Amino acid sequence: MTENSQGRRGRPANEALGQTIVDAAGELFAELGFQATTLDMVAQRAKISKLSIYRHFENKEALFSEAFAARCHQLIPQALFEDVDGSAEDQLMAVGSSLLRTLLRPGVRSVEAMVMTDSTNQQALSKLHYEAGPAHIIAQVEALLRQLHAKAVLDVPNPLRSARLFAALFKGCDLLIIARFDEARAENDNEIESYCRSAVAMFVAAHGGNDHAGGQPRRGSSMF
Repeated sequence: MTENSQGRRGRPANEALGQTIVDAAGELFAELGFQATTLDMVAQRAKISKLSIYRHFENKEALFSEAFAARCHQLIPQALFEDVDGSAEDQLMAVGSSLLRTLLRPGVRSVEAMVMTDSTNQQALSKLHYEAGPAHIIAQVEALLRQLHAKAVLDVPNPLRSARLFAALFKGCDLLIIARFDEARAENDNEIESYCRSAVAMFVAAHGGNDHAGGQPRRGSSMF
């Protein structure tokens, strides 16, 4: 099917073509970076004309922003946990494990590298990355902590602050550094499980919760 015949079919085809361009651009930006990638390369990768790119995007910067945002949404799970029940520890383990495994994915690490190496667009890309990644994740953790606080399972008077601290426990994991030189160790299930259990146990203890041990939470004992 030619580009012209696609265009005659209306909006769905245009949207599909736009997505094809974004996908091709995302691959090239990840491989080569912003400066080295040209619109000619994108057109060649997408098997379309360069003119078609300009019909969808004003310039390379606009295409990069769209491709970057799409890549963030693809790599960051829309739901860190689904249909998870059990103790507070069980639920936080599900969230923490999903978060750490996401952070360890090469694609996620390459997106962060793209932000750091693109000095021209670093501020705008950092904002996009924050909104699609950390802010999205923190909002999910905050919602869970509100539920646990409402049920008096944990003492979390400031769910947003505690959600940020929870996320920091995993963002600061040394496995993310180890992954740069020893991926096998960083992605080892036992390593991940051990770290997550330690981080969650510390978080639960700091928020006055011991429901996982069959007891009652200690109200008012939170450090946060």
